[in-house]
Amino acid sequence: MKLTVAAIQMDIELGKPKENIKRASKRIEQAAENKPDVIVLPELWTTGYDLERLDVIGDANGEEIKRIMSSLARQYKVNIVAGSVAKKTDKGIFNTLYAFNRKGEMTGEYSKLHLIRLMQEEKFISPGSSKGNFMLENVPAAGVICYDIRFPEWIRAHILDGASILFVPAEWPSQRLTHWRNLLITRAIENQCYVVGCNRVGSDKNNTFAGHTMVIDPWGEIVAEAGGEEETILYAEISTDLVEEVRTRIPVFEDRRPEFY
Repeated sequence: MKLTVAAIQMDIELGKPKENIKRASKRIEQAAENKPDVIVLPELWTTGYDLERLDVIGDANGEEIKRIMSSLARQYKVNIVAGSVAKKTDKGIFNTLYAFNRKGEMTGEYSKLHLIRLMQEEKFISPGSSKGNFMLENVPAAGVICYDIRFPEWIRAHILDGASILFVPAEWPSQRLTHWRNLLITRAIENQCYVVGCNRVGSDKNNTFAGHTMVIDPWGEIVAEAGGEEETILYAEISTDLVEEVRTRIPVFEDRRPEFY
């Protein structure tokens, strides 16, 4: 099966959900004109890393974003991996990814498991406790968030549950661009899957972000890559048949010996 991905590399206004929702909705409309199969957004795209104010500007139980993204998916008949947003609950605030099918039905929900101390995320956000697997056009897929890609055992857990496409919404800073690129490529190679890394651009009060949204195939080859400064929509075609081919030619999963790990 061939699928066309449209990854939205956008700037984010710090702490301004209404403006960011308008911006993202316009970008989704633009992307939908080219009739992709799936549209992807970056991490915390409604608020940015305005962590101190998430208790005020976060989305209560994610209801507003679920309503808006469901409506857009249904309107444009497109799957949407809606990046992640700050979800306020009575158990804390979570950095949560949502996925929707063409009918607007929510097919996936994942809250970031690994919180990055370098950005003080753990002081304001609660960690998730479940995996991010979901179905995309009858293809097993999964979503993780930004810092999660530094934990190969977590990524492998999703692949062992069947995922052949890994979506990674992010707010990855420019000073660690080399890490971003190398980690995404490595995760694609070692898991013999497609990786779609959707990063933001622009700056906030503490960071400048790297952009370089990427789509990488199961051989570790870069299918498409955006630049580091401009807002853009990155398009790429992926083939699930290639995942099967690579896993057949180099049977890593059959050759695993987890009893010794």
